[in-house]
Amino acid sequence: MKMSERIKILKKKMLAQKRYMSVEQALLTTDVYKKNEEKPVIIKRALALQAALEKIEIAVEPEEMIVGNRTRGVRFGVVSPESGGSWIDGELTTLPNRPQDPFQVHAKDIDDYREIIKPYWQDKSLEDILQKRYGRELAAISKVAKINQTDHSQGHICPDCLLWLEKGPAGIKEQAQRLTGGQSLTREQREFYKSVVIVMDGMQTFMLRYSILLKDTARVNGKFASSLEKMADNCENIAKRPPENFHEAVQSLWFLFVVLQMESNASSFSPGRMDRYLYSFYKNDIDNSIISADDALEIIECLWLKFNQIVYMRNEGSAKYFAGFPIGFNIAIGGLDEYGNTAENDLSYLFLKAQEDLGLPQPNLSVRLNKNTSQKLLQYAVKVVAKGSGMPQFFNDEAIIETMMNDLKIEKKDAWDYAIVGCVELTTQGNNLGWSDAAMFNMNKALELAMNHGRCLLTGKQLGPDMGGLERFSSYEELEKAFAAQIDYFLEKMIMACEEVEKGHMALLPSPFLSAVIDNCLANGVDVTAGGAKYNLSGVQIIQAANVADSMAALKQLVYDEKHVSGAEMLNALQNDFNGFEIVRTMAENKVPKYGNDIEWVDNIAAKWAHYFREKLTHYKNCRGGIYHTGMYTVSAHVPMGENVGASPDGRLAGKPLADGGMSPVYGCDKNGPTAVLQSVSRLDNVLTSNGGLLNMKFLPEFFATEEGIEKFSMFLRAFVDLKIPHIQFNVVHREDLLKAQKEPEKYSSLTVRVAGYTAYFTELDRKLQDEIIARTEYSAI
Repeated sequence: MKMSERIKILKKKMLAQKRYMSVEQALLTTDVYKKNEEKPVIIKRALALQAALEKIEIAVEPEEMIVGNRTRGVRFGVVSPESGGSWIDGELTTLPNRPQDPFQVHAKDIDDYREIIKPYWQDKSLEDILQKRYGRELAAISKVAKINQTDHSQGHICPDCLLWLEKGPAGIKEQAQRLTGGQSLTREQREFYKSVVIVMDGMQTFMLRYSILLKDTARVNGKFASSLEKMADNCENIAKRPPENFHEAVQSLWFLFVVLQMESNASSFSPGRMDRYLYSFYKNDIDNSIISADDALEIIECLWLKFNQIVYMRNEGSAKYFAGFPIGFNIAIGGLDEYGNTAENDLSYLFLKAQEDLGLPQPNLSVRLNKNTSQKLLQYAVKVVAKGSGMPQFFNDEAIIETMMNDLKIEKKDAWDYAIVGCVELTTQGNNLGWSDAAMFNMNKALELAMNHGRCLLTGKQLGPDMGGLERFSSYEELEKAFAAQIDYFLEKMIMACEEVEKGHMALLPSPFLSAVIDNCLANGVDVTAGGAKYNLSGVQIIQAANVADSMAALKQLVYDEKHVSGAEMLNALQNDFNGFEIVRTMAENKVPKYGNDIEWVDNIAAKWAHYFREKLTHYKNCRGGIYHTGMYTVSAHVPMGENVGASPDGRLAGKPLADGGMSPVYGCDKNGPTAVLQSVSRLDNVLTSNGGLLNMKFLPEFFATEEGIEKFSMFLRAFVDLKIPHIQFNVVHREDLLKAQKEPEKYSSLTVRVAGYTAYFTELDRKLQDEIIARTEYSAI
């Protein structure tokens, strides 16, 4: 199978287009809200989405086999004024030139935003209301706890794609209309069902608009006329009934995700286990000679290109935490089925082939591994990894399923059928609002405050309670007690902030289209933001256990056990960023063992404090009645969060990045090879990563040059499965190539790398993040 000319043309066209900010949907939303101010919020939200579906400008390329986007242009940044945008006015002139994730801006869009959109939404958006209600409290904890979802709708969810393919918009609309006639419905339930009817009606119109446009395009494009006419029929058919063949099913699926993005403008709406729920369409078409495997691959690769055409525009600060547009269309292949049997099929291999051919950042392709994964699938996945796109990443059924059932109380059939959303967040499919990106908790800043009387080393500002300082602690246990107190203080305030954010989403951002494809919401007439899903979780990320372990190990050994350095001297060294204390820094860096080298007592420090944080978290419930749990991944937050942390006892200088990944060692500190890293990571109990864990590793391309290398790497992944580590991912690239890309970015525009749970174009990353990726340890052997 070779990549077709059609796909080559489409990829070239996509990569050539510049990114722009778009206010088109924001104008439509503003107009609807102005005309319907007296109506309930959920009805206004539905009408606004319907208006966009009926009026938004649409376009197709003649070579496309899958159509649809939320803007006419590719990779446009959409403004959602009901969610937030107070930052936009201040960044309109800097958006094109900012160091991370820039967008071009049309002069007319600036005028429309300032003259029409901003005046209406002032003090009405989620962002504005949260700032007014809770802004001071959010700011007070921001150096330790970053609260997410404050200026956009909640994503991080896997819709019920099988339900969508079985019913389509027509079937869901009919069901909502039928349920509206119930005798004992509350007002809120009637409004919910009405909103679902409105958005599904809009979806049907949207599909039919594309059908008309495709027919018009076919009339003037002889070369692709037959293909365009077929797609026009597909769009018309799926507007009226469920899909009946593979091409229709893939097109219907893409429309689902386009509209989820139009409704919420959020990251990490994930298709889940596409090789399972699309397989019946594929097999039927193959068995009946409707399509060939090559035909299916071309359709899949057209879909892969579409996944790269939607990005999320963040403010300059948030772009540092989520650099490179990690939109998070995560697709999981392989694994087990809902009965515990091994699940892989022809589509599993075609999806890997699409990634091998295209090498693009999206979708975020994941392979579920277990003891019974076939060697054929494993070796092909390794060969795709060796191509250097950073995908696929690997998830371990042996580690994840048991944790989901025992610690999250997920039913067995749902746990066996788990998927991944966004980067590495674990979820059940179609029935779970996991709120997996609720907050990030900077454990290292909390440790800094514990050592320095609650004061920031960078500014001297009092951020936390004064529980003493290093010069006063006479024992390691006293230090631990102060550290625990800082965690307790900020954790409680973090939970209070998360509650305010959830309440804001319930009041201002109900999501009827999303709710219609989440189990239980439609049956009960309850929006997903109000707890309508079967499972209602909230995930918080622990940032970063590796640095905590290395710093606490240095304090334990140098200050308290061996007494090479006094507590006062260490604190003085940290306050001065080691200037004048070079010997102290040298000892911290070179005389103390580090996490990631299979040294049990150091690894256990990381596990101890992650367990402490998680145990405290279990005492709280979220606003939807679900539990809080933990993840260990960073997206790209290890860089800006490191900027907020002063010098640390492990020898790290002030402002330098924290460890990447979440379970990964500090870059450059893993000296004993990749197997030692696996042993260290295996000491982190999987209950700590029930919201997702991330292990980054970097290998040189030469390792994969022979079949022997591929076989060794497969064995390495088998060891990963046996050690019950939940996740692992790889960059396969030369350091020299990354350095060249920094110097001549125009020559390396298509170079992709694994950042932290997602792949991004290397040249689109901020210089500090590029430098951190370059600095990661390279392995040439196992």
